[in-house]
Amino acid sequence: MRYGTLKNKDGVFVPIDPETFPTDNPYQHRVTVAEAPKSSRQYTFDETYPYIDRSFSYLIQRNFIGPLFIWFVINVANKLKYGLRVRGRSNLRAYRKQLKGGAIAVCNHVYQFDAAAVKQALQPMRNIWIPMYAPHFNGGQYWFVRYVGGIPVPETMGGLRKFDEAFDHYHAKGDWILVFPEEVRWDYYQPIRPFRKGAFTMAYRYGCPIVPCVITYRERKGIYKLFGSKDIPLMTINVGEPIMPDRSYTRKEEVDRMRRVVHESMERMAGIEENPWPAIPEEVR
Repeated sequence: MRYGTLKNKDGVFVPIDPETFPTDNPYQHRVTVAEAPKSSRQYTFDETYPYIDRSFSYLIQRNFIGPLFIWFVINVANKLKYGLRVRGRSNLRAYRKQLKGGAIAVCNHVYQFDAAAVKQALQPMRNIWIPMYAPHFNGGQYWFVRYVGGIPVPETMGGLRKFDEAFDHYHAKGDWILVFPEEVRWDYYQPIRPFRKGAFTMAYRYGCPIVPCVITYRERKGIYKLFGSKDIPLMTINVGEPIMPDRSYTRKEEVDRMRRVVHESMERMAGIEENPWPAIPEEVR
């Protein structure tokens, strides 16, 4: 790997050797989109997509059926298969006033149910909305990604305007936004990859806090050996202290500063002393 060698604090569990990911492109897709049933609806990701969906069917599934599915299926899977633990939720208590109007949560993107893990860690936040890779909404997991709060990143300028309007609307309601700034999912990867700027641009635009979260790993032991493969680690999601944007700086200056500060915060929570990736590699600015 071109960015050097990973160095962690003693006792940090690394489930997969980072050198098995031989790429200089931190945004290389490694997860294929599951094939959808032929009978499923196929969306077009332009200005015609319902980025704010007020239909009765959507509201029922988003507010009732979806949460029940997440609570009784996904959260159970997170507990039994991945042994999910939450640490650091108390870091939010001192920031209740700043968080009252909503926030941007960020997390490393490292396994299938990491969005549900973040939602579980940040409860009792009512609504969390997640920008997502659009092809998943026409794939085999379309129901889950749509009703967990996913909003597809559009493919046209007209769609981008509607996309931005949707997040303006949800932020104005005090809802939270979850962004995976590493952009693509690399399963069980331990280093923190470089960040796209979208989450930090949103935080600057809205003047709201960034809440860093990071998923770390534990060796599969004891009763958990009954519920998952030995190659799948157990998960801990760590919640860090919120970081406020300083809008006395220009947007570019502050967006880059927040990327670095949040990256460093997540490295500390992950027990990383020397990370093979910088927060903002020059070639992807």
